[in-house]
Amino acid sequence: MNPVLTSGTPGAIITDRADRRVRRISLRRYRETGKVSKSGCAAPASVLCLRAEFFIAENGGSAVQFKAKVMDETAVERTLTRIAHEIIERNRGAEGLCLIGIRTRGVPLARRLAENIRRIDGRSVPVGKLDITLYRDDLSAVSDAPVVSDTNVPFDINGKTVVLADDVIFTTRTARAALDALIALGRPARIQLFALIDRGHAEFPIHPDFVGKNIPTSMKEVVAVRLAETDGETGVYILEKE
Repeated sequence: MNPVLTSGTPGAIITDRADRRVRRISLRRYRETGKVSKSGCAAPASVLCLRAEFFIAENGGSAVQFKAKVMDETAVERTLTRIAHEIIERNRGAEGLCLIGIRTRGVPLARRLAENIRRIDGRSVPVGKLDITLYRDDLSAVSDAPVVSDTNVPFDINGKTVVLADDVIFTTRTARAALDALIALGRPARIQLFALIDRGHAEFPIHPDFVGKNIPTSMKEVVAVRLAETDGETGVYILEKE
């Protein structure tokens, strides 16, 4: 039986078993074009449900089709363990290290990395979160001193090595905005970038220092990262817009 929940709530599921497509839906943009959001479905939501893999989209656009599952939970955990080792090796240990996740999914990724680093190196690494919504390039009409919402960095980043964590790097606009936000918070010794998925199409000369998986994509494709902390399951999927 297909699961059905009340639409209009995060995680709402309305499935379409008659076809492998979801008809007349548009993907909700989440920080960068080409990502899928799990929430904010004010209108009745449609969800692609294929082999128990589903993705939330909003009513009113073109169809999207499931293409591939590229990472399962085991692969994601293995990747985060490898990245933790790489971070420790690159920085000769975890001293002076801090992690800042770009919400939403960058935050649980940063927390998982911090736990892996603690197990490997024995040091506890502070974790913060950064909401860069108001640092977008298209917010020129916002006041000169906008209030950055839901940002929590409860430690001094001056002189520290800061590792920014995000789920998908695409145009690099989010990474650029995150760098601006960090500079406004202090003067770290260095800033490094981790992305679970690098899908290409960078618009700025910004490249992650640590990459979980490189996935070359077309502009028609969408990379959907789902994590247990935010979505109830862990995996990475490719969808294709018609």
